[in-house]
Amino acid sequence: MKKIEAIIKRKTFTTIKTNLNVLGTFVIDKRNLDDSDIYDEAKGSRIGSTGIKSIPLAKIEIVVPDKEARKVVEMISKNSGLTSDHGGKIFVSEMEEVVDMETLDAKQDLEIFAEEKTKSAPIPKRSRFVPLQKFTLHKLQIVYEVNKEKLRDDYRIKSFSDFVNYCIVKSLPIMEKQLKNPTVIYENTFGDF
Repeated sequence: MKKIEAIIKRKTFTTIKTNLNVLGTFVIDKRNLDDSDIYDEAKGSRIGSTGIKSIPLAKIEIVVPDKEARKVVEMISKNSGLTSDHGGKIFVSEMEEVVDMETLDAKQDLEIFAEEKTKSAPIPKRSRFVPLQKFTLHKLQIVYEVNKEKLRDDYRIKSFSDFVNYCIVKSLPIMEKQLKNPTVIYENTFGDF
C-alpha cells in the first residue's frame, strides 16, 4: 500500500476529488494550508499594488493499493494546478498495514478491502434525495435484498420500486389513523427503522 500526500491549489480540490472517485479511491484527509501560501505574479493593472497575488493551498492524503499508486500520482500531478517552480510536490510513502478500529484486525494490503467491496451488490446512486431519504431507501434496499425471494413469491413484488410503493401504500392508512387519533399508539411495523 502507498500513502500519497499532495500539496495542491485549493480551488482544484473538487476536480481532483471527482477524478479520484472515478478511479475508485477516496480522500482520507484534506487540510487547508493557510500559512503556507505561495505567490504568483498578478496579471492586469499594477497601480497601487505589489504585483504579486497569494495562491491558497491545500494538502490531501490518500491511501491506495500499490498497483493504483502511479495512476493516482499522474492524475493529481495533471490536475493540481501547481508546477515545480511553485513548489508543487507529491509525497509517496509505504504503508505497513490498515487496522480496523472496531475489531483491531490488521490488513496488509488494500486489495483485500477492494475484493470485499466488489462482492456486495452495488447500490444505485440516488443523488437527488436528501440524506435522510437516502438512508431510508438504503435501509429499504437492504430489507429488499435479504427478502427478495419471499417478497417475489408471497407478495408478488418483482422489483425494488414495487417494494418501495408497497411500503408506502401499506403505511399510509396507519399514518392517517395515527394523525386523526394521536393518543392511539400503533406498533412499529418497519422492523429496524
